[in-house]
Amino acid sequence: MTKRITNENYLGNPNLKCIGVEQEFTKEQVEEYVKCSNDPLYFINNYVKIVTLDEGLQNFKPWDFQKNLLQTIHDNRFVICKFPRQTGKSTCVISYLLHYALFTPDVRVGILANKQATARELLHRLKLAYENLPMWLQQGVEEWNKSTIELENGSKIIASATSSSAVRGGSFNMIFLDEFAYVPHGVAEEFFSSVYPTISSGKKTKVLIVSTPKGLNMFYKMWVDATKGRSSYVPVEVHWSAVPGRDEVWRQETINNTSEEQFQVEFGCDFVGSVNTLISADKLHTLPFQTPIQKSEEGLKVYQQSIPNHEYVMSVDVSRGKGIDYHAFSVIDISQMPYKVVATFRNNTMAPMLLPNILEPIAKKYNDAYVAVEINDIGGQVADIMHQEMEYENMLHTSMGGTKGQTISSGMGAKKSRVGVRTTKAVKRIGCSVLKSMVEENKLILEDYDIISELNTFVSSGTSFQAEKGHHDDMVMTLVVFAWITSQKYFQDLTDTDIRTALYEEQMKEVEEQLIPFGIIDDGLGGANEPEIDSEGNVWHNADDDEFKFEW
Repeated sequence: MTKRITNENYLGNPNLKCIGVEQEFTKEQVEEYVKCSNDPLYFINNYVKIVTLDEGLQNFKPWDFQKNLLQTIHDNRFVICKFPRQTGKSTCVISYLLHYALFTPDVRVGILANKQATARELLHRLKLAYENLPMWLQQGVEEWNKSTIELENGSKIIASATSSSAVRGGSFNMIFLDEFAYVPHGVAEEFFSSVYPTISSGKKTKVLIVSTPKGLNMFYKMWVDATKGRSSYVPVEVHWSAVPGRDEVWRQETINNTSEEQFQVEFGCDFVGSVNTLISADKLHTLPFQTPIQKSEEGLKVYQQSIPNHEYVMSVDVSRGKGIDYHAFSVIDISQMPYKVVATFRNNTMAPMLLPNILEPIAKKYNDAYVAVEINDIGGQVADIMHQEMEYENMLHTSMGGTKGQTISSGMGAKKSRVGVRTTKAVKRIGCSVLKSMVEENKLILEDYDIISELNTFVSSGTSFQAEKGHHDDMVMTLVVFAWITSQKYFQDLTDTDIRTALYEEQMKEVEEQLIPFGIIDDGLGGANEPEIDSEGNVWHNADDDEFKFEW
């Protein structure tokens, strides 16, 4: 006989058992308990109840693809799942977590979603299934609230929004990340940088990532890495037609009520980025990212080491380093077509004045690369440190060419030039146009995940392009500036060996001609302090303190 003590329920809930309640088992119940403990599928199929819109409370009977998912979760530590909407993926996982907490003592389980409310809703489903278990299968309840369940066997389940601090400070045995593709990109990156030590601290820790795709983001990266065998995650994918009742008629009805594009994202599980992107969607889908051969904690990623006699350009975008925008640079091999991005850097915590200490050794490593620093903001100071204090020679300068606007030069012999590139409307317009052609015509090899991700959210805005709200475009802007540079005659000269030699000799001659018998060197600015107006109406002039000024 089963002994049931009704006055020792948890907080008066007749469906929950308090701690310390003695439970007698029949022989049949003991046998069932052992079966449930050893086989999650058996437990779920026979004892887990769910609520459906059509039939209310009923037994959960997993479909074949759900059974496969459950078995995969049980057999592996790290699993990543790409599922269409409305496939019962969350119900499956919650059922497994219930089994895991019940039959594995002293474990901590984290249910993390893109929103706190979503995580709590998932926990609510688990609590509903728990309340409908027979008392002889239950553990006594220590804690039972909106965000936490703690059982008598020492197991604890916590629901929280996915964030960098969600599991910090605690050791978790299993983490479930629901709809991970919908977690903001920066948050997703920070989460894994903070949670990885927690995950790797145990030899049996399990991590389950489940989501419907949403553009090229952290989930996309982890999915691709898993499918290519570059990580420990086991990929699980389900086609929309695996759900009973979903056929071609259902597909067409769904498209008629939504759109083809929406169907492909939500049910076709396409990693579709934003609309109106600079690079065509068809091309973006074909851009594969690679794992760098070298990676630093500061944010440097190397895809190819320096090759002797090759020419390189380093394009630099400087931020204020306040945790918002990123310092970024790309190193591009320009020795042959197609050009290739061989190294990148991305960091939003470093103080700007420390950036030259990163730039200078990397530039030297890549055969004294030509360095172009964007100087609209604080980048001008970074460029000056490189050029004046560090005396780095291969800094690209800009000169004003009248109606031609801003042009690239070496700075030698050029009038009214300054180190660096100012991203004017014309520079950005030309740079975007050239970059689009280079990428779509396979003239520029991109293997960096951050660049590809940003290109998927670099969208039309009025007459220009910029990052979609909530995203960044710092890496893309390094390539926009580089693309503009390639349109310059000076760049074309750099990439021609014969012309490059002649150009160097001509520059040396100009330097010699500037030297006068008394050792005074002409600053190249002439005697007049007259402003010069470029093709966009921007006014360039020299101040009395010899600082180069720009007026919008």
